[in-house]
Amino acid sequence: MEQAPRDPERQLQPAPLEPLGHPDAGLQAAVGEEAEGARDEGSGEGTMTENNFWLKKIEISVSEAEKRTGRNAMNMQETYTAYLIETRSVEHTDGQSVLTDSLWRRYSEFELLRNYLLVYYPHIVVPPLPEKRAEFVWHKLSADNMDPDFVERRRIGLENFLLRVASHPILCRDKIFYLFLTQEGNWKETVNETGFQLKADSRLKALNATFRVKNPDKRFTELKHYSDELQSVISHLLRVRARVADRLYGVYKVHGNYGRVFSEWSAIEKEMGDGLQSAGHHMDVYASSIDDILEDEEHYADQLKEYLFYAEALRAVCRKHELMQYDLEMAAQDLASKKQQCEELATGTVRTFSLKGMTTKLFGQETPEQREARIKVLEEQISEGEQQLKSKNLEGREFVKNAWADIERFKEQKNHDLKEALISYAVMQISMCKKGIQVWTNAKECFSKM
Repeated sequence: MEQAPRDPERQLQPAPLEPLGHPDAGLQAAVGEEAEGARDEGSGEGTMTENNFWLKKIEISVSEAEKRTGRNAMNMQETYTAYLIETRSVEHTDGQSVLTDSLWRRYSEFELLRNYLLVYYPHIVVPPLPEKRAEFVWHKLSADNMDPDFVERRRIGLENFLLRVASHPILCRDKIFYLFLTQEGNWKETVNETGFQLKADSRLKALNATFRVKNPDKRFTELKHYSDELQSVISHLLRVRARVADRLYGVYKVHGNYGRVFSEWSAIEKEMGDGLQSAGHHMDVYASSIDDILEDEEHYADQLKEYLFYAEALRAVCRKHELMQYDLEMAAQDLASKKQQCEELATGTVRTFSLKGMTTKLFGQETPEQREARIKVLEEQISEGEQQLKSKNLEGREFVKNAWADIERFKEQKNHDLKEALISYAVMQISMCKKGIQVWTNAKECFSKM
């Protein structure tokens, strides 16, 4: 995956991409006094200075979810969930505490923020949002997106998304992200004024680049394949987990039958009655414990789902690279074509079959003055084309270097997070088994005292 491309002129090379132009006019006034100490002294390209970096002094949480009703863009009544984002300043060393702020956001506004980040930072593996509707659920879990348990898990996921962005070395400095946390009114208008929708690449164009690019970078091809495999593996793992949860729930609940039977049995026994009654109680406790166990399991499943959705974020970086490589190849092809036309006009020969050659045969040769004029135009176009090709090469190399640096950062994060999640899941399973052993040990003691 680290192999360098063979042809530096035809293939994108590694190197950082300058952040795409960010809106600057009007943002400083919109941020208000709150951001005075957290903003660049100059205009800046949507970033904040490292020394005054405000996220080093602020805590972010999505503390509450609230069901609301209102009217959508079509003036139709709808029910939705709003989430309370709280930002709290960390206490200063002199004991003074600063701003504490809160505002409400809908899930669609989180989507808008992420779409903006995808467009303005195409070389970054942008953190994913939690699922909008429940997937990979076992039969006792509601798939309703208004279900309180699901809303609570999504609240946690949205908080995790904000913390991921806030901890990213580049995304955390974006002004639109800062305004998302601090400016409740007119935030959507501010985002739309950036014109990011116009900069977004169409899916058709991306698909076209995928199939028509001639010299794909092997590293990005392998990364794309890896993201597909990662998504497939985690999907299978979540399906297995859902099936196990279904069966486990049934096994635990069946133990409640032990409790009922032991209780009924104790009613007809004198010497054995107390022991049977106590054993039945332990079985009832065991049967009811599965609800909390599977609820805890859902949080580990959500951690896996985050990386299921991260796979698509990886593919988004690969698609952008393919588009840039395709544009580079088209520019090189167009330049080569113009150079050939110029050479043919200068020498008076036509190397390949063309409409121009047929026209010359039918209507005669151009005059020397016409030919000189066309050559001059082509030479100007060739000069512009060479500059464009050079610019695209530099931009491409910068993109690959920056993208690969962020991919390496993502790999470290992924390895750490998945390792911790799997270890925690194993520990939870061990704890669950120990509780089962303890229940049967207590039942054994009850039987021994009969």
